[in-house]
Amino acid sequence: MATANIKDVKRRIKSVENTMQITKAMELVATSKLRSAKERAVASQPYFNTLYETMCEIQSDRGFKSIYTKKEFLKTVLVVVLAGDRGLAGGFNHNVLKLAEEKIKSLKQDGRTVKVFPIGKKAVEYFEKRKYEIYSKEYQISENLTMSRAISLSKKVISGFRNGIYDKVELVYTTFVSTLVQNALSITVLPIESDDLKGNEQGSSADIDKAKKSALTLYEPSAEEVFDGLIPKYISGLLFCSIVDSYASEQAARRTAMESSSDNASEMIDSLSLLYNRARQAQITQELNEIVAGQMGNN
Repeated sequence: MATANIKDVKRRIKSVENTMQITKAMELVATSKLRSAKERAVASQPYFNTLYETMCEIQSDRGFKSIYTKKEFLKTVLVVVLAGDRGLAGGFNHNVLKLAEEKIKSLKQDGRTVKVFPIGKKAVEYFEKRKYEIYSKEYQISENLTMSRAISLSKKVISGFRNGIYDKVELVYTTFVSTLVQNALSITVLPIESDDLKGNEQGSSADIDKAKKSALTLYEPSAEEVFDGLIPKYISGLLFCSIVDSYASEQAARRTAMESSSDNASEMIDSLSLLYNRARQAQITQELNEIVAGQMGNN
């Protein structure tokens, strides 16, 4: 019985060691991918920030009007959800999908019809399984999404908005805060919100100077046409930055999960090794007792 117990413990130790090798390897891969994803996210921010500031200047004109800034919503909302392509990333996929589902339920309670645009294999599988109305399943793989595909994605989103298929676009994704912290959040993509641009009359002198400077800018053929022409670049930049940010968050979450798994496996190996040594010692003691008893019987 002791021999069988020792074999079982030894087999479990071997199994846990093999698992720890896998988790260690996945941790190293996630660390490498996280580094490159953070570099892509940082590199894309200046372009998007400059574009955003330009659009803010155009929109600061009180007489400005655009189809992309209309506030009259009807009943249809497109919810773009960014999730991962793989699991084993802790609560990364669960958190963003849970937030998306809460957002969808809230919109439905307000009487809105909701179409879901999932990006990432896990998002597609999640909403397919729950029978949600899916707008498109074209972008199942989010890991290698390039800027050209982001432009294609933005055109698809803008086309549906302009054609009245939906009247509002919400984006649910995970933003990278640090290696240990990633937050799921929801933002409005269309129509463009400009509430943060209002009420600068009581701002600093620098804000007033900036407002005066933007007021002197002339746009040809008109501010509205320049603004509408920038919308595809703005939306594609927003989606690309969000996807890169979400991907960095996924790698950070996976790295943390695999590091935790490796630590737990190491603790389990230590515990099983102690159990194995005790069982082995008990077996040796039993064998010695049998030898001594046999010698005493011969005498």
